[in-house]
Amino acid sequence: MQDLLVGKASKKSPLLWRMLLLIFAMLCGIYICFICFKQSSTHVKPKVVLPRQEQREESSCQMSDAGLQGNVHRHYPQPTTYSRKECSCTPVHFFAILSMQRSGSGWFETLLNSHPNISSNGEVFSVKERRQNISTILQTLDKVYSMEWLSSAAKNDCSAAIGLKWMLNQGAMEYNREIVKYFIKRGVSVILLFRRNLLRRLISVLANAYDREAKLLNGTHKSHVHSKQEAELLAAYKPVINATYLIANLNRIEEVTRDAVEFFKNANHIVLYYEDLVNDPKKMVEVQEFLKVPPRQLNSQQVKIHTRPLSDHVQNWNEVYKKLKGTKYEIFLNESDYDH
Repeated sequence: MQDLLVGKASKKSPLLWRMLLLIFAMLCGIYICFICFKQSSTHVKPKVVLPRQEQREESSCQMSDAGLQGNVHRHYPQPTTYSRKECSCTPVHFFAILSMQRSGSGWFETLLNSHPNISSNGEVFSVKERRQNISTILQTLDKVYSMEWLSSAAKNDCSAAIGLKWMLNQGAMEYNREIVKYFIKRGVSVILLFRRNLLRRLISVLANAYDREAKLLNGTHKSHVHSKQEAELLAAYKPVINATYLIANLNRIEEVTRDAVEFFKNANHIVLYYEDLVNDPKKMVEVQEFLKVPPRQLNSQQVKIHTRPLSDHVQNWNEVYKKLKGTKYEIFLNESDYDH
């Protein structure tokens, strides 16, 4: 009987061991699947490693920024057409001069460009194709602020402030909302430059329009001159001002000025007047501080054209005088001239 029982147990043992092995294999399989699933769910993508050169530039630029304070936009353009070399980590401040024709913007821009670290690229949007629509405007701005815009004012590698001159009637007012958004996003500072004496501005506008056709200087038209002789030749022309529409025209210019300040008030901006710049040298120091460049003594080679009293520059002065006498614009009649 004992042998019989032993025989039966021995027959059952292989079956039992097979079942145990099967269960063990299943448990191992489940464990391995669990580990694999856990690893795949917690997998982290590797960080993108910058080339060593880019790492060096980024770290060095961050170190150079360590001493700068305030909420200031710092740009480090890397032009594709040339190298900024040792100035690649010099922060660049973006700006735009918004003004109206014959308001002193040309003279003001030459002052800025006499600074070794400022590059203002002129009246970029005087070319109609560049302001056909908001897309062409933004593309042009991108090119200027990427330091790819080549002009006589470009100082390239070591510029610390890059900008342009932009007349309000060259798309700036028409697309003001989109432009303000762009300025805020890109950190562009706005310089709004106007002229207080709108009558003097009107005389300059009319005289410049006449010379565009007459070409008084040896058959060439010049909006700005660099000698007293040229200035005297241009100043010899006395325009006739339409007195009937004079006050309406002055009102319109005042309205444009107010609208411009309102449209661009949300961008980082400063409002300047030509007369203040001429009479107060400290104003240009304020401008340089606004552009985050070290203040320097700035100069311009331009010569003022209309330097005499207004009565000597207008052909129908008596009519103009009577029209403005007793109005809020009377102050323009007796304002003394200024020279620079």
